[in-house]
Amino acid sequence: MSFAVLALVVAVGLLGPLAAARSIWRVPVVVGELLGGLLIGVSGFRLVDPANDDFQLLASIGFGLTMVVVGSHVPVRDPEVRSALARGALGAALVGAAAAILAALLAAVGHSGNGLLYGVLLASSSAALVLPMLQSVNVDKRSAAQLVAQIAVADVVCVVLLPLVVQPGRALTAGIGVLVIAALAVGLWFALTRWVRSDRRRALHAYSERRRFALELRLSLLVLFSFAAIAQFAQLSILIAGFALGLVLSAVGEPHRLARQLFGMTEGFFGPLFFVWLGASLDLRALVAHPAMILLGVALGVGAVLAHLASRLAGLPWAQAVASAGQLGVPVAAVTLGLQTHTLAPGEGGAILLGALISLATSAVSVAAVARRAGGAVRATPAS
Repeated sequence: MSFAVLALVVAVGLLGPLAAARSIWRVPVVVGELLGGLLIGVSGFRLVDPANDDFQLLASIGFGLTMVVVGSHVPVRDPEVRSALARGALGAALVGAAAAILAALLAAVGHSGNGLLYGVLLASSSAALVLPMLQSVNVDKRSAAQLVAQIAVADVVCVVLLPLVVQPGRALTAGIGVLVIAALAVGLWFALTRWVRSDRRRALHAYSERRRFALELRLSLLVLFSFAAIAQFAQLSILIAGFALGLVLSAVGEPHRLARQLFGMTEGFFGPLFFVWLGASLDLRALVAHPAMILLGVALGVGAVLAHLASRLAGLPWAQAVASAGQLGVPVAAVTLGLQTHTLAPGEGGAILLGALISLATSAVSVAAVARRAGGAVRATPAS
């Protein structure tokens, strides 16, 4: 892989910020980056080779760092979210049951063996997507505590289940790998919790900042790559490694300096490179050549919204139930794992992303409705 190719990848990655420049559109940055990848990859002018080993390695690092960011968005420490955890878990369970029924129907109609994967996709939510949307329209945490709790539960469960359903034949080995990484993550959380409260942590932080050593970032990358090595040995994806580290950082309380450093590394280079690689790897010609896959994408998007409406039975308002259907991290991870393991049919990766984009658009509209209702309630309060 040459520097010319890297320059091209970074250049087309700038389509992400350009597409997201109008805040009123609420277009995620990754959509533009995926489009840039489609333009120069298999579906476009074939200017890059997504099968190149160097390109795949850099993309894998970007995938891991992206999942660290996704995991760090799960509000583990928020007391309001924890108080609503029981109702959120009930809502997530109801959505999961509805998703299982719809996924079975989709698999039967499409004669597909990926029914378990469809179930995880339909049940998933995205804390990294929906929470920033809520913050951008100033929705009060208290009014959306159950929604946030439900999204957090769905995020964790679906990310853990995803590598198990992509390759069910390796579920035992993968499950052992997940348990090992989970145990190490819990141990790391205990150790960091005690260390954060000690004077040694403050001394190390001051020393690193004074000498510009970025020791916290280096140690975070050491943990990420160590978890990734375990995942690789267990034939898992770096998905689990990154998400586990992100959850630990969220539970401990990510230092602002480390957050800025991870943000700079991920959003400045490795994240865009990963999404450009993913777009370059997708063959939209196969999607067009298989119209049934277009229907599958629409069905996945609509099905996700229908499945999440089941959370109404747990007391979640209509608009918030629809908003919880917004998903991107799990579908992107599913396509990435499918490409790496060759378990997806031609055009199926594009169909999964199409479904994610439909759910994303629906979620954006619903978040706006949530904000309008919250604003109306605030205005009505003084008059009551």
